[in-house]
Amino acid sequence: MNSLLESYVPITGGEVIDQLHQLARPLRGKCVVHVNSTRVGGGVAEILAKLVPLKRELGIDARWEVIAGDADFYMCTKSFHNALQGAHAPIPADLLRHYEEVNRENAESLRPVLEEADIVVIHDPQPAPLLRFFPKRKGKWFWRCHIDVSTPYRPVWKYLRRFVGEYDASIFSLPVFSQALPHPEYLIPPSIDPLSDKNRDLTDSEREAVCSDFGLDRNRPLITQVSRYDRFKDPVGVIEAYKLAKSFAPGLQLVLAGGGADDDPEGEAVLDEVRAAAKGDPDIHVLLLPPDAHVTINALQRSSDIVIQKSTREGFGLTVSEAMWKGRPVIGGNTGGIRLQVINQHTGFLVNTPEGAALRIRYLLSHRDRLEEMGRKAKEFVRQNFLLTRHLREYLSAMLAVTIEAGERLELE
Repeated sequence: MNSLLESYVPITGGEVIDQLHQLARPLRGKCVVHVNSTRVGGGVAEILAKLVPLKRELGIDARWEVIAGDADFYMCTKSFHNALQGAHAPIPADLLRHYEEVNRENAESLRPVLEEADIVVIHDPQPAPLLRFFPKRKGKWFWRCHIDVSTPYRPVWKYLRRFVGEYDASIFSLPVFSQALPHPEYLIPPSIDPLSDKNRDLTDSEREAVCSDFGLDRNRPLITQVSRYDRFKDPVGVIEAYKLAKSFAPGLQLVLAGGGADDDPEGEAVLDEVRAAAKGDPDIHVLLLPPDAHVTINALQRSSDIVIQKSTREGFGLTVSEAMWKGRPVIGGNTGGIRLQVINQHTGFLVNTPEGAALRIRYLLSHRDRLEEMGRKAKEFVRQNFLLTRHLREYLSAMLAVTIEAGERLELE
């Protein structure tokens, strides 16, 4: 293979890659800048680490900038995250002023690149006010929301809407996540990279090494949840489901594997709660992994019989598609973007309670033929819908839509 894009041909087929080149042709040479709040930790950073190099390969001058903030800034933006997902989370006025001031300071350092960029994509609430500080901007600006804002805490959304309403367009992951805004809105679900260390095929020795490192018995059933330690991921609820299921499945093991993100100040407190709930059970393995533990996560998911993602609110949940790509059925919370991935009773199960999750764990462990059938369907569903090449195609389409003149047409061969 001569290029990164060509390496996807065995998975996607050549026509998919040809279409990407055609879509990118009118965008070649344009400066496209993505801005978010962290380079490591979380799905946004993972996606940008893959999308930006692919855009460059297509001839686009793609860049990735990260804003800087202090502890108060990230405490404020974590409150944004909670409030936008429905929690009653008022934010003090002095913290909001600090949030705007941090964005103003970042705007000055980013001015040389953002003011002249042809397209700017601002990710999530953390850098949302940046646009206000660029009255002489040259290009089109997107606000890309990765969060489920279907039922936000209204005072916080009203405040944030003052900023995001001024953008040229916005992007949401699902129709139900969007809010009425005075500009075009696009729908682009996230994706996984099938060639990354987190998703590539592993040898049996690689899987065995990881299981050995963490004291896992490959001859006993294993369920795993991979997520940041966040209350919306409900790791304590996963432990409750495991304890209920274990009474019907002696020898069951549970792995909770997660890490922190630079912009999440609550992770340590949630991790303490999880460790307290797991105390006394040697078959519960609570792992705090570094951001680059991709092969470890891959091996844990591939070594699991079932993967759990029991979120109570979820923007998308990349770990769901990751597990499904590995041929594992997923028991997921009946919420947000998980519903887009888990087709109930076909690629996994949707549940609302720990009791429901335990019931589905028991069923799948007792019906191995059904478990394997769901796993096969899950992998094919991801191949058709949630790979990086589809994500890139939809980004290119949205960028073309805001840059081409009215009346122009782009025809694909």
